[in-house]
Amino acid sequence: MAKTIIPQGYRSVLGAYETQTAIAVLRKTFEENLCAALDLTRVSAPLFVEPQTGLNDDLNGVERPVGFDIKETGTEAQVVHSLAKWKRMALFRYGFPVGKGLYTDMNAIRRDEEMDNLHSVYVDQWDWEKVITREDRTLSYLKESVKKIVKAVCDTQAELKKTFPALATTLSPDVTFITAQELEDLYPALSPKERENAFLKEHKTVFLMQIGDVLKSGIRHDGRAPDYDDWQLNGDILFWNETLGCAFEISSMGIRVDEKSLDEQLTKAGCDARRSLPFHKMLLEGKLPLTMGGGIGQSRLCLLLLEKCHIGEVQVSVWDNDTIAQCASHGVALL
Repeated sequence: MAKTIIPQGYRSVLGAYETQTAIAVLRKTFEENLCAALDLTRVSAPLFVEPQTGLNDDLNGVERPVGFDIKETGTEAQVVHSLAKWKRMALFRYGFPVGKGLYTDMNAIRRDEEMDNLHSVYVDQWDWEKVITREDRTLSYLKESVKKIVKAVCDTQAELKKTFPALATTLSPDVTFITAQELEDLYPALSPKERENAFLKEHKTVFLMQIGDVLKSGIRHDGRAPDYDDWQLNGDILFWNETLGCAFEISSMGIRVDEKSLDEQLTKAGCDARRSLPFHKMLLEGKLPLTMGGGIGQSRLCLLLLEKCHIGEVQVSVWDNDTIAQCASHGVALL
């Protein structure tokens, strides 16, 4: 069941034509800013992979991938959920040196995604990954990278506002860092999403760290697959969304697992069967480079910077009848 909320008195700042023009400006500007900040090179990426490679992202382990058979090969393929694992293999295959990285457009279908203002069955991201040293696998290196990404977002917003002065909100470039456990300690009676909203209302730009492991309460703040992020060196970049009045995630990212953390996390997650998959075997044998990376939502960032209230205003997708009717009755133009 879709859960769409239209803020009282909401009217889009930009019309349909201006919105399309602004999306083009935003994407070009942000890609340039992100590449300069993290030293990234654009590469081509797959829309689908063979499941036996272990390269598809399992997300929370329950989402069903979209699969199909290929006539000529007689094999099955799956539309990617994300490129978290593929990117690391690509850095190895393409011979990227330490300090250099890649980025690409990732397009996915997540047919089990719940629909609301922020979620669609169609997912588009800038997926990025870069090679690091073992000495870089630290909290301080992670934090510095987060600051660079936040600056790239804020610089993009500043450029957009020069061309589209009707855009009024300003994001804060000052990042507050907090762990999922510290957030639970602050708001033990609230749900994970309620905690994010309460904290972001005061601290407008946040990197919420160490997501995936079980907290003291016995629950997880959010699910994370055990075979890409190191749960002690990862997190979400969150901004306060003035239009929707809530915490707003634009990126999940982190320093990736090494042999030790992958071994521990596979056991914790009950996923030991993955050890025999080609990708995981190479990782456990230390054959893949140490990396960090993440995904930055393209439609998410457009929604935030263009002050929209529904992701359907910035991407074309399929919506249920209730969402279509509700948006139409409030003058919200779905693409």
